Amino acid sequence: MKNLILTTAALALTAGIAMADTVRMGTEGAYAPWNFINDAGEIDGFERELGDELCKRANLECEWVKNDWDSIIPNLVSGNYDVIIAGMSITDERDEVIDFTQNYTPPDPSAYVALSDDVDVAGGVVAAQTGTIQAGYIAESGATLVEFASPEETIAAVRNGEADAVLADKSFLAPIVEEDGELKFVADDVPLGGGVGMGIRESDGELKEKFNAAIQSMKDDGSLNELITKWEVSSTF
Repeated sequence: MKNLILTTAALALTAGIAMADTVRMGTEGAYAPWNFINDAGEIDGFERELGDELCKRANLECEWVKNDWDSIIPNLVSGNYDVIIAGMSITDERDEVIDFTQNYTPPDPSAYVALSDDVDVAGGVVAAQTGTIQAGYIAESGATLVEFASPEETIAAVRNGEADAVLADKSFLAPIVEEDGELKFVADDVPLGGGVGMGIRESDGELKEKFNAAIQSMKDDGSLNELITKWEVSSTF
């Protein structure tokens, strides 16, 4: 265990020192409207537009890297990219492994979606994406948690009867419910997390401060709220 910790720390330090002028932005590309792959095969969404603007304000050249959610933190630590910008809520547990910028959206309410109004979300089977704050909440709630690698699989689990309901960010679920004639919001919203921020290696303090300053400048001039409203990802600041 000690060797593993030392190796991880060494990798993070080396990656931070070796960081080139081009900053690699890691995202999932599967969580619309936050981030997704458009018809042209390019990363798109709220975080693509936000990330490009933050890089511009921080005077950084940035390129985008797609990475599956379940390995997104380990691959940041090992140096596959320099920043996570993927709808990641700031939590104490994650903050023990990586660092975060200030939040670029306020805490987004989580919501339950099911096929029936009478679903028992407190004692039934509830789906969530692996490694999310929603999965952690369900595991401690008394309900039976079923985890899936992608957000699309959590929705499919409700549709095919593997789960009674799904718990996810309301901004992700809202357009799905609107387009689907059978799925519906049930129970009360659940406030979770400390808002969404950029994940950065703990050794990259200078990069963190550059993005903190860029985020703050967008908060100050109102452009961040404009983007949040445009993409309907959360409440505004």
